Amino acid sequence: MITLFVAFLVSLMVALVLTLLVRNRAVAWGWLDQANSSRKVHVRPIPRLGGIGIVGGFFAPLCALFLVDSGVGYHFRSHKELVAGLFIGGAVIAALGLYDDLRGTGAKLKFAVQFAVALGLYAMGFRIEVIANPFGPELVLGALSLPFTVFWMVGVVNALNLIDGLDGLAGGVAFFGVATNFLLALSRGDMLLCLLMAALAGAILGFLVFNFNPASIFMGDTGSMFLGFVLAAVAIKTSTKSGTTVAMLVPVMALGLPIMDTLLAMVRRSMLGRPMFSADKEHIHHRVMSRLVLSHRATVLVLYGLCGLFTLTALGLNFANSAQSAMLLCGMGVVIVVMMRKLGYLDLRRAADVQQVRQRNIRLRSLVKDVTRAVRSAPSLQDVWNALRPLAEALELSRQELRFRRESGGLTEGIVFETQRPAGSAVPFEVSIDVKDDDDVLGSLRLVWRDGRTAINRDEELALEVVADAVAERAARLHAHEDVEPGRILALRR
Repeated sequence: MITLFVAFLVSLMVALVLTLLVRNRAVAWGWLDQANSSRKVHVRPIPRLGGIGIVGGFFAPLCALFLVDSGVGYHFRSHKELVAGLFIGGAVIAALGLYDDLRGTGAKLKFAVQFAVALGLYAMGFRIEVIANPFGPELVLGALSLPFTVFWMVGVVNALNLIDGLDGLAGGVAFFGVATNFLLALSRGDMLLCLLMAALAGAILGFLVFNFNPASIFMGDTGSMFLGFVLAAVAIKTSTKSGTTVAMLVPVMALGLPIMDTLLAMVRRSMLGRPMFSADKEHIHHRVMSRLVLSHRATVLVLYGLCGLFTLTALGLNFANSAQSAMLLCGMGVVIVVMMRKLGYLDLRRAADVQQVRQRNIRLRSLVKDVTRAVRSAPSLQDVWNALRPLAEALELSRQELRFRRESGGLTEGIVFETQRPAGSAVPFEVSIDVKDDDDVLGSLRLVWRDGRTAINRDEELALEVVADAVAERAARLHAHEDVEPGRILALRR
């Protein structure tokens, strides 16, 4: 136990120091997560490289075991496949997350790397070969072991990434998963898994000092994907060594909140015709915050309580017999159904509108795809504007305006493209979206409706953000006044 405490303490201190250093350097160098998206909860720029502290804190005591001549160190080094899988796979996932935090990467590259890492772990012996069933005989996967293992690894990695939407939420959720695995390993006398979980617990708590609301740094994809990777890998080892009849259900229940949130997101986006990897504000933490009218911190604490309930259920499943396990699962199922009804996920009154919303979103996605393709290939700002003009009719706008500006001689010179169309006579509702290249504001996209609305449709808002990003990407490569024939050119003074 002394070794476990030392590992916890070392990882805690390393994570504290690293997170503090990364936060200060990120602020000095301007590596910040800008609050420039409607789905962002924070209102000021905040560093998002805190995952470096988690990764460093986790690996620090483990690396020390290679240098210490002790029984624990020998036992750790003797498990070569486990150590190699965690070190190599963890390093690759952390590097992918760091690259995404600094430069940004698409879903294709993310999934390619995640699938490659999962396949590598499978080759090293991280395999799910049996699915336990508390209501009957266990199911031997056979040839399905490989796809199921890969699906589990990739799914948990992205589940932790999706749940990272409020200060302290992803770290706290991961900590409950770590605590569950630690207690299960301790009950079996598996000191190696206890050591790994003690190191990860210290790293998480060291980071949470700076991440709990109000956060001064975010973990970013570096931290969320790394946490998901370690928990997914350790869960496989935990389940394969379990002698209970519900072996694989225990880690599933331990990570119940992020897994449930991910499944809900997949179903929701599929039914509503939204891109599967699009961002929205319909996650469980968003619903708890809005439906229950809770503060940021209160929402996180409520979800911590839910994670505690999942943890207790997971521990109960580990020690229960088949009948008791069935009762626990039924009880937890009732809790989940009640919670989903309370948060509006099972609102049958909205079911009739789903198909209509789906068709509208499919048309909107097709429009955005065509518009962004035309924008990215536009040879001039005039052509960028021409590519945007179909938005006016499709969105039933009364006015659409695109402004570009640049500094010149103390003035803000601007190029303004505009179009108007008869579309209602109600009080105008206006939306303005910044056209930004990193932190540099190139202009704005302004849209006005006169159809009586008082808020913009969420799907339209997300679509317009995608369009604005494409305009910014293209405009940054074009000279402000070359080959331009706008309807009018204005000098916009401050």
